[in-house]
Formats: sequence, structure tokens, C-alpha cells
Amino acid sequence: MLGRRIPHPPSTNFDVDFETPAAKRLKRHESTDSSLSRNASDDEDIRAVSPPRQRPREIPDSEAETDEDEELSLLPAKKTELESALPPIKTDKEAIAEYEATRAAEEATSTDLHGRLGQRKWVQGKSSIYVDAFNLALETVLEDEGHLFDEAETAVFEQWRNLSYEAQYLYVRLFLRKTAAWHRISRLGYYGDIADIPTAAADLFENHTLPKSSAAIQVNPGELEPPVDTMLADSFTFADRSTDHITTLEEASSLLKLDELKALAKDAKVQGKNKKELLRAFRRTSQRQSGIGWGGLKRSETEESIKSDFTSIDQDEASESDVRPGGATNRDSHFVRKILADTGPCIRLSAAPLKLFERVHLVFYRSTEWSEKSLTTIILARISRRIFPEYIVSRSTNIFESRSALLEFEASIRTQFRVDSILEMNGTVTREGLEKVKYIFEEVYPRWKVIVAEEQLKEDRVYETGEGAYLRRFSPAWVYTRIIHKGLYPLARFKEHKREHQLLVELLAQHLFHAARRGAWYQRKALLEEHYMWALEPSDGRSDEVQKKHWRRIALLTCEEGLQDKECHLIYHYDLQKRVVKLEKALKVPKRQQHDFGHVTLVKPFDRYVEGIRIERDRSLSRNRNRRGSDATPRRGGKTIWVDEREGGGECSVEAMCLSWYRDQGWKGYHSEGGIVRTLFGHLFSDILFTYLPNVFQTPYQTSPLDLHTDAFFPARHSLIAHRLAALANGDAPSLLLASYNLHAENKTCIVGIDWAYPFEDLQEIVRCFRGEALSAVCMVMAQEYAQRGGGVPDLFLWREDEQGRGEVCFAEVKSENDRLSDTQRLWINVLMGAGVRVELCNAVAREVRRE
Repeated sequence: MLGRRIPHPPSTNFDVDFETPAAKRLKRHESTDSSLSRNASDDEDIRAVSPPRQRPREIPDSEAETDEDEELSLLPAKKTELESALPPIKTDKEAIAEYEATRAAEEATSTDLHGRLGQRKWVQGKSSIYVDAFNLALETVLEDEGHLFDEAETAVFEQWRNLSYEAQYLYVRLFLRKTAAWHRISRLGYYGDIADIPTAAADLFENHTLPKSSAAIQVNPGELEPPVDTMLADSFTFADRSTDHITTLEEASSLLKLDELKALAKDAKVQGKNKKELLRAFRRTSQRQSGIGWGGLKRSETEESIKSDFTSIDQDEASESDVRPGGATNRDSHFVRKILADTGPCIRLSAAPLKLFERVHLVFYRSTEWSEKSLTTIILARISRRIFPEYIVSRSTNIFESRSALLEFEASIRTQFRVDSILEMNGTVTREGLEKVKYIFEEVYPRWKVIVAEEQLKEDRVYETGEGAYLRRFSPAWVYTRIIHKGLYPLARFKEHKREHQLLVELLAQHLFHAARRGAWYQRKALLEEHYMWALEPSDGRSDEVQKKHWRRIALLTCEEGLQDKECHLIYHYDLQKRVVKLEKALKVPKRQQHDFGHVTLVKPFDRYVEGIRIERDRSLSRNRNRRGSDATPRRGGKTIWVDEREGGGECSVEAMCLSWYRDQGWKGYHSEGGIVRTLFGHLFSDILFTYLPNVFQTPYQTSPLDLHTDAFFPARHSLIAHRLAALANGDAPSLLLASYNLHAENKTCIVGIDWAYPFEDLQEIVRCFRGEALSAVCMVMAQEYAQRGGGVPDLFLWREDEQGRGEVCFAEVKSENDRLSDTQRLWINVLMGAGVRVELCNAVAREVRRE
């Protein structure tokens, strides 16, 4: 039997050629980080997720196309863990200008960093919240964790302190923009804060010598060498000058806006409809006339650089260019000089100091993702008039034990991004891409096993209960675990199921990293055991049918282990239970020995139909009158307008119309989506949220611990959460709610999730109507995956009490004819139905359509 090939079920699509795009997978579960977890069901194998294609680019476009007013739109929308823990405050430019203008005082007696922060005073042209936030991060890291930087890096920081205020301000503003792009100095527009921009730029262009570093060059698994231009040499500049670095026509043309490029194209007699086509035409013209290749402007391949909004040539065409060392032709040189003369001096941050400051921010924010809002939110929270919960602030200094550990973690992030870019950013994954991912996985695997063993020793001998959960997110093994999880996919595609099963066993054997994925690992392991392992393992003399039955029993045990695993999140129980029922039926397990899932409800929600009057406007006709088939029908997923017949006859949303219907039926309710659930969770778990744990309270201005939005929150407080869930199941919710309200209501304490706009009387009625077991199940989901489960909660939260005081709650997901359930909505419906909560799909039906 060993090595015998067996056919795959047709629905798995395993026998199709790799070039054929994989069928779109229905994603039922989301993981607790930015990656996608895999759901292995009976009739689907692991498939590639192909989001909209994002091509890695090497030549950034000119920043001249974006004005200062567009800066905030360039920043990533995803919040960092620190931002999520801070209160929701205004962080736009108006808020910053308000603080800097209204609190500025020319007579300020204290002008140092801490004095300005303490007195909330900034003076335009002399101090700025941006520079202060940047320097606060730097000084805090150097004071607490200066051992993470060598002699050369420390010398860079000294040179930074010696820069003038205007030079620092210019650097920080560029640091927050497209860091890999060239910027025209004449268009930077910081005149209110920088009196002489050319002089400030000249300070950044100045060359500084560095002492020799005593640190050896470090080689990390999955990475042959650090990215080019990110290592400090004998000297450095804070910024690059365009005249020193731009030598090719391709580099120079990237500085131009579209209208400028068109004018140049007319002179060069090339054509193109957009900037990308024009750049390609320039390249082809250069190749035909000179044979010169386009070496390109290669910056470090970090996620932030690649995500920058610039235009480049297609990679496949760039690879065809014949790079020769002959230099540019007279024609190319002519256009380069012409472009640089038109644009004037340009500036770009030097790669090595830039990556060094990014490393500083990684250490300070305890996150690999940060933005302008990260830089200023902590200070704006500090100077805001808000009341925060009482907790012990403990900024740890041992996140990274050594410089080597920090560099390996940084390298692991780069390696992880390489894997993600292959699997999720370039369309259908090719065989070559799968081979690369598998190679990276094999390189990382031995080191992963070593670090996991080391971390287990720390957990057993060093860390107190729960202390290491958040710290482990900054171990390279946390990233390597995710890479190995991603490595399961090429093994599945290459049908190496035995190796895949072995890895799943090892992943489940460790309990330190990515606990949120354990449910997906159990599901996949059970699928392999049910369908494939019988032909890949020795049969010991058993016939094929007996061998299949043997492995089905093992698959059943795997499902049972998953359901009993306290770290297997509740969202996976539904599918595991369905697999148990199926396997017991296939094995013909006697009825008395079968599992009884009577405590959960594996049924579909009730379909409700509510009629109303829909309003359609002809705005789309005016915009699309020339388009074939255009009409006023709302697009799928678009908002519709309805008449609220029961409350005044005004216009309203479809949710408000349905809510009015439910109120006529005796229900009370809100169109809150997840608002009520988050508010209840915040009140019922407020004391647990702010229980002391090392490392998760870095500032006095947090509304939640830093690990709440990670998979480290639940295991670090498992005992406390388990006791609270038991108390909720036993009916203690009203007393817990009252205690929290009495403690925090007067000051309206900033606690994550709590919306003080909800009347307390309504919250009291809700917890009385909520069955204890159901409320406990909902809170468990929030505790396990707070970041992911805040969305997808049904639109309407309804409750009612009868004369005897007996109550019930109901969730209603409102859908008009243009809507469909999302994956997260289906997941919440499964959880609520499994907990015995009434869920309805409220379908809005237009009995009349009014056209306006």
C-alpha cells in the first residue's frame, strides 16, 4: 500500500493542470491575523486565494502627482495593535492643526520634547507634533532597548539629533509619505513649517562617516542575504539627491506627471493611452535605438515599499530587457537632462537609514505595521480630556532578547511577505511559485523546530502564567509557524499528503503559536485521514475496506480532539460537528454510541419577508445613458431607499424599515450590527480586560490591552475567561452589568466596545432576556477572536419580555433583493443558531416602487 496513488474526489480539482485558475473557494472562517485560514470540508481541498492582482513594482512613480492634501489617503487603513488599544479620537490634519495652533505659546518656558508634551504647546516653525512623536519613539527605544543597536546605528541616531528642526521636520514628513518615491523639492509645500526647504534638504543630503560596526553579518533561514541598500556602509546620507542617483530614462520619466509625460512623448514620437503605456513605449524606443536595457530602480522589497502607489513596467517585459553595461545613449542622456531640468531637484529618503528608523518603530509600537496615525495618535490621546480605566502600565524591555533576535524577526517578516506575494498577490499560482514556497518552507522548518522547543522551555520554566503569550508574537517562530501553515498548500497541490499530515500533527502538537488556526488544522487533518491516508500508510495486512474504516475512525478521533481542545475556537465547532455526524454514519456507529449534539441547533435561520415601498431615483440613468442596458435598478450590494410607513412616512434605509415592522410586532430593538454585542462584552468583561499582564499595557491611555485584537488574548486569560463564561451561563449577567455600570458610568470611562449612547435600562432588559448559555457562547467568540468577530453580526438586535417577565432575543439579518450573505455573516448565524438564539433572515420585498 505504501506510496499507492489514489484518485481524488472530482470536487477537489486536484487533477487539473496548474495553469488552470482554481475555482473560487467559499471562505467560511477568518483567522486572527491578516492571513486567511484554510477550511477543509468534505468536498474541498486547500485552494489558492486569489485577491485582486497586485503587481510588485520596482520603479516608484513621482510624488509630484499627489499633493499634501492626499497624504492621508496613501496610508494603510488597517489599524495597528497600539492604535486599536487607544481611544477613538480625531487624528486628521484639522485635529493636529487645532492642537498645534490653539495651544502654541511663544512665551513657553519649556521647549524640550517632554516639556511640550506636558504643557501641550507647539510653536509653528519651531516645533511640531510630528517631530515630537518621531523623537518620542526614538528616545523611548534608546532609553529602554538601546542594546538592540550597534555602534554604526547609534552614530546615525547621534547625527539625527544634530540635524536642524527644519531638516528633521522634512525627513519625518517624507517618512510618512511614499518612502520609496522621489519627491520634487519645489512641490513639497511645507512652507508654513520650513522657511527654507532647499537648505533643509541640503542638510539631509550631507554625507556622514560612520564607525565600523562590531556586529557580524547575520544569515537567516529563508533569506540568503539582507535586501540590497539596507545595510549601513562606511558613510551615509539621510536622503538621496536626484542628480546623483537618477541616470536612466526610465528612472527619470517616473518623476513626471501624466501631462508632462505626454509632452515628452510627443517630442520623442512615442504613443500611449496612459502613463504605463507611455513608459513601456519609451522603453521599447530606447531598446530599438540603443539596445540599452532598463536596469530599473530597485528599492528594498518591503511590504510598505511595494504597496506604494506608483506605476511601473510589467515584470515579464522588464525581464526581457537585455541589460548591458554600456551606459545611456546620447538620446537617453538628452531626455534625462531635459526631465531633471523640468522637475528641478528631487529628494528621496536613503534606504539604509530609512530601514533603521523603521526598525525603531517596530520596537516602539510592537508592530510591523504603523502609519502617520500611529505616530500621532499616542500623543493626541495623551493630551485629550478623557478618563481611562485604572491598570498597571508595564512597558517591557525584553521583547527582543538581543540584536540578533530582532534582526531575525525582521528577516522573517520579509520572508513571510515573499510567501504572501507568491500565493496571494499575483493571481493564479504557478508551479514555479509553488516550488518557491515549498523551498522557503523547507528552509525555515528546521529553525522553526528549534525555536519552538526553546519557547516551550521558557513557557515551562521562565514565564509566569500567561506572560509569554503576547511576547511570543515577536518571536521569529510566530512568523515561521505562519510560513509553515502556508507551506501546507504546495504540499496539497503536489499531492504530498503524507508529508502534509505529518506537518499538521506537528503544528497541533505545539500550543504556543497561532492558536486561532488550530480548528482549521483539525479540519484538514481529519479530511486527509478520511480520504487519503488509508492508501499512504502500511495496511498491516488489512484489506482496502478495512484500512479505510480504520482511518475513518482516526479521523473521527481527530474531530473529537478538536471539539475537546480548549484552544480550538468555537467558530470551527460547527464544521467539526458536521464531520463527526457524517463519519459516525459512514462507520455505522450504533445510535447509543453516537455523539449527541442536541445542545446545538444545526438548522437554517427562519426566512422572514417584510413588504414595503422602495424609492428608485434616476441618477444612474443620467450618468450611464450611453451605456447599453443601463437602468435605475440598484446594483447588487448597493444601498436602497425605502419609505418608513410606520413612523412618519419619511425616507429611510432598508434596516430602519424592517426595524419598524418588528416594533409593530412587539419587539424592541436597534439597528446596531455589532454595537450591542461589543457593548455587552465591554461591560461584562471590563475587569478581565484590565487585569494586569506584563507587556500588554504600554501607555496609560489605552482602552484595551494590546493583545485583545490578537490570538494571544484568550489563552493568556483562559482561567479568568472560563470562570466568567460559567458565571454568565448561570445567569449572573445582570449583576455583572450593574457592577460595571456603577463603576464607569459617571466618568464614561473609555473602554473598548462600550457605546455609552445605549440606555442602561435597555441593556438591563437585554441581559435579562438573553439566555445565559447563549450569552456565554457569544462572549466566547468575542474573547477568542475580537478583531475578526466585531463585524458580520446581524443588522438588527431585537428583544421582548412578556407579562411574566420571560424574555427572548432575536438577531435579524436584513437583506434586500440586491444583497447576499457574506462569509462572516454566515459564520455568526451558525454560532448564534448553535447557541440556541433565534435568528431570522429578513427579506425586504417591494410591494410598490416609486420612481423619482
